[in-house]
Amino acid sequence: MGETQKYDKIWNPIFISVFIANICISMGQNMMHTLVPKFAYSLGATATIVGWVSSIFTITALAIRPFSNPAFDSFSKKKLLIICLLDVMVSFIIYGMAHSVGVIIVARLIQGVGTGCITPLCLAMAADALPENKLGSGIGVYMIGQSIAQAIGPNIGLNMSEAIGYNKSFLIGAAVLFVGVLTCIPMKEADRPKLPYRISMKSLLAKEALPYSFMMFLMSFASSAIFSYIAIYAGLLSVENIGLYFTVNAVALLIIRPFAGKISDTKGFDKVILPGILIYIVCFFMMARVRTLGGFLIVAVVAALGNGIAYPAIQAVSMKKVPVERRGSGTSTNYIFVDLANLFGPLLAGVMIDGFIARGTSEAGAYPKVFVIMIIPLVAAFFYALKMRKELVAIDIPPKTEAAEGSVPAAGELPDSVEEGQK
Repeated sequence: MGETQKYDKIWNPIFISVFIANICISMGQNMMHTLVPKFAYSLGATATIVGWVSSIFTITALAIRPFSNPAFDSFSKKKLLIICLLDVMVSFIIYGMAHSVGVIIVARLIQGVGTGCITPLCLAMAADALPENKLGSGIGVYMIGQSIAQAIGPNIGLNMSEAIGYNKSFLIGAAVLFVGVLTCIPMKEADRPKLPYRISMKSLLAKEALPYSFMMFLMSFASSAIFSYIAIYAGLLSVENIGLYFTVNAVALLIIRPFAGKISDTKGFDKVILPGILIYIVCFFMMARVRTLGGFLIVAVVAALGNGIAYPAIQAVSMKKVPVERRGSGTSTNYIFVDLANLFGPLLAGVMIDGFIARGTSEAGAYPKVFVIMIIPLVAAFFYALKMRKELVAIDIPPKTEAAEGSVPAAGELPDSVEEGQK
């Protein structure tokens, strides 16, 4: 078993290779994710069915966790990543041949197996390659790759679907993922301790990460309402080019996240998490009132200021709390909670939308009401973070001498910052 490799710079060769692969992977997925709910809606699905289509992939994502989580800490992350990418690529090919909601659901379930592993795998590989005393800022830099994909991918996907249709768009998405596979083949992995492969609760969940994973659940639960329904809602308002929402949001993230990561590493995570959640609450009030493309774009910037700075900081704290050799379990704990949010959030939002419509609210009028209701989990996240503030403040900020040495804490010590990835 090798020793965990030490780095004193963020931009080391292994991190660079993970960063490039992550951009390709995120590009393919972001091109297609915004199309799935709209594709189902175009085939006659109600808001509740759209919610099911949006969230059902998390069932298989959660089902694979007991088997995949211990594998992250026991086997080659690169090989596992390639297998998962091929799985998602197959699901995109099935989307490309779909002409009914039933086939979309089958493809969505297949997609969940790979999607449930790809994000925590990439995130753990990035964390393995980063110096511990720069983990917060390093994860912020890593997420820039996802922000680039978020800036370009959804807009490309939506424009493609209008130009060539949904089926051909998904086939192109599959081709982009294949490029992601090719970028993974020459990738090197950081040396790290490997644990024996055992399926157990300890390999499935890292208890150190549970409080912060719960915060991520609350924020992702609310976010799912916007992500799953914004394209449909904008269409009902006759707002064109809604793909620009994702572009503006991602560009704002590119600008904001490096600074937020630096603040969390030097001033403390509470200085980022609490203000970020409050700003995100304001975002939902605004989303309930906007009716024009300009209004949506302003909301996109506010969302970046809120969720875009709080979410990766919460992930980074979670990563600091988990021993280095169990980071695979730590990231998976995060994403089990995110998967649960993505399962129940869109479904509950869809049921509420259909409920408001059944009570006489116009279809376009039902969505703003749901956006306001989704503020409730964000308020809960804020007070929960406020309760955890002493622990956030207590997390050590390493002195500059340690930063220069790029030292790595021993397993069981509190490392230094957290991790990345929304959605």
